[in-house]
Amino acid sequence: MALAPLTIIAKLKAKPGSEDRLYKECRKLVAPTLSEEGCINYDMHRSVEDPGIIMFYENWETKPLWEQHMESSHLSEFSAATEDMVEVWELFQGEKVEAQGS
Repeated sequence: MALAPLTIIAKLKAKPGSEDRLYKECRKLVAPTLSEEGCINYDMHRSVEDPGIIMFYENWETKPLWEQHMESSHLSEFSAATEDMVEVWELFQGEKVEAQGS
């Protein structure tokens, strides 16, 4: 049986005063992540109501390929660069549920 694609929704909230810096650091993740093995999509969104909230909507071919992404050098550099900017970092991992009868 093939592994199901994995959907990730990551939500970050900047500490007050760090909104623009966090936004710039998050944007740096998009291009290298899109080129990673197994990345189906990696979409970054910024809240129109609160510019300190950023969400990533990601789909990966398999969970092991996403786990490989989590160990990537660009993500490690991001974590080190933003540790003093992030107030909340939530991570949702899920598999798409098809309509009943599919």
